[in-house]
Amino acid sequence: MRDEDLPGLLLDWYDRHARDLPWRIPPGSNAAPDPYRIWLSEVMLQQTTVAAVKSYFERFATIWPTVQDLAGAEDAAVMAEWAGLGYYARARNLLKCAREVASRGGFPTDYESLLTLPGIGPYTAAAISAIAFGQPSVVMDGNVERVMSRLHDEHTPLPQAKPILHSHAAALTLRTRPGDYAQAVMDLGATICTPKSPACGICPWRDPCRARAAGTQGELPKKTPKKPKPTRLGIAYVAIREDGAVLLETRPDKGLLGGMLAWPTTDWSDDPAPAPPLDATWQDTGTEARHTFTHFHLRLAIHTATAPASAEPHRGVFVPRADFRPSSLPTLMRKVWDLTPETLRRL
Repeated sequence: MRDEDLPGLLLDWYDRHARDLPWRIPPGSNAAPDPYRIWLSEVMLQQTTVAAVKSYFERFATIWPTVQDLAGAEDAAVMAEWAGLGYYARARNLLKCAREVASRGGFPTDYESLLTLPGIGPYTAAAISAIAFGQPSVVMDGNVERVMSRLHDEHTPLPQAKPILHSHAAALTLRTRPGDYAQAVMDLGATICTPKSPACGICPWRDPCRARAAGTQGELPKKTPKKPKPTRLGIAYVAIREDGAVLLETRPDKGLLGGMLAWPTTDWSDDPAPAPPLDATWQDTGTEARHTFTHFHLRLAIHTATAPASAEPHRGVFVPRADFRPSSLPTLMRKVWDLTPETLRRL
């Protein structure tokens, strides 16, 4: 089978089996893709699964249906809606990008110009330019890398294999229906050419797939072994006033959980120094919230205190209980709240 026949085979499969996603225009539709919805979904999908993103996308698109709406949103409101989706730098860049696009009067249509926007890297720029604007950009995510490594039986480990796999993907990228082709090859990786137990028997590329012929599909893509993640420690301080108000602070814009509401904590290090945000009698609950970030594991010991109505914190502000939404906290901080003794949470 000739390589030039492969895109057509894949598109025939996609026309019948495309996933129904809230940001996607289905194949054969006469509707024009909305660049805002494509961009929003692609930013949310960075390092996050489709299943996790769907409800967030639908909520964002309902609250802020256009890029101009999002550009005019309050930072705190956007960060609160993003809570739980993780990788919070994406939310900060989402706002920066929305405001930049609104000031330009709309999204640029080509790959190079999209790269100049905050938070948009090579993959996201390629996906937007292909899906939203019909440009023949080479879209490379983890799904596409896996498909290309198996199709060509490429055993060079990632990340060293990235240029090789990009070259293979570029050779198949179409100038006709580039958006559908980009989504088709991603769907193939997500639903058929999966990391474990790929469904080779129903794959539209089963015959030309070199890894299937060699019986090596389960081994690919090869990956360079990762270094073990270190563990960092810290203390989370949960202070509750006699009237039920809770002590929270907004984390610095730069760094992990930047711009998010959080319980005051110490630094996260090998040996953190105590840093209580309030003069009070603090109790170590004996429990800790555990969370894994990209580069390290974190263990936060939970210390609690009750405070009089007149208490003045060194850091943060007391939020009235009626205004406190645990769901607005990032996942790590919700874990801290969930592990706080019930007697305190009921105050």
